[in-house]
Amino acid sequence: MTPGGAAARRMPAEAWFVGGAVSMYLGSALAVSVFDRVDVLGVAWLRIVGAAVALCAWRRPWRVLWTRRRLVLVATFGLITSAMNTAFYLAIDELPLGTAVAIEFLGPIAVVAVLSRTPRNLAALVLVASGVALVSGVQWDGSPGGVAWALTSAALWAGYIVFGSRVAGEGAGLDGLAVGLAIGAVALAPLGAPRAGPALGSIDLLVVCLGVGVLSNAVPYGLDQFVLRRVSAERFALLLSILPVTAVVIGALLLGQVPTPVEGVGIAAVVVALGLRDRSGEGGVVAAVEDETATGS
Repeated sequence: MTPGGAAARRMPAEAWFVGGAVSMYLGSALAVSVFDRVDVLGVAWLRIVGAAVALCAWRRPWRVLWTRRRLVLVATFGLITSAMNTAFYLAIDELPLGTAVAIEFLGPIAVVAVLSRTPRNLAALVLVASGVALVSGVQWDGSPGGVAWALTSAALWAGYIVFGSRVAGEGAGLDGLAVGLAIGAVALAPLGAPRAGPALGSIDLLVVCLGVGVLSNAVPYGLDQFVLRRVSAERFALLLSILPVTAVVIGALLLGQVPTPVEGVGIAAVVVALGLRDRSGEGGVVAAVEDETATGS
């Protein structure tokens, strides 16, 4: 699901990254639009199913030799990813999309700050924590559950980055993600399938819910791989600051979720923190963060 052809190569890599970000949060907005007809857990499960089917069809991971160790690692990664997606949907069922995304970034920034304790990374962690505190404080009285789920998604995003880097280190990459999501879909079926009844009984709703997985997972992941081949890790990391802004814009345009002034300041703090991070001399898991972070929730 990566673009090809001369026209695609002429377009700036940044344009493709923005396209992936828009696709990701269009999927989220589409999911929110059906929460009143399909239980949020059912939509989350169908997103995972849709993403797994699309990625498996694209990558055909059955052609890869899977050792027991690699399968255990990929299964763990897939379960964490599936749980992260589910927690994020539970969050956006109660919170504005941009607010939930801003809170989520506490996870990846914390990983970078802990594993690479430079002054800039620590300052970025303080700044993003301050931004999260602002947006959480605005929402806490009305939606404490939404804030709690967004923080849970942030913690799972941190785990996703750590295990995602290990999967990449094993050479599994997107094949590992495809298999991991398939495992996650099976594992969460007892929780999600019974709540997906309205979608399973309606072709239109089923197409929408499965399409969410394509929009929010398969398309952005494929475009990320295309972009990463054309820009440096440092440039890619800087592009991450586009994600909260994209979520706010889509939330405002499609869902009517306009941030309050305080929320706006908090989200801006998260965006600045993403640009502030020190990306020099990073290696190991921290370097993998740059390749994995944008494929979060």
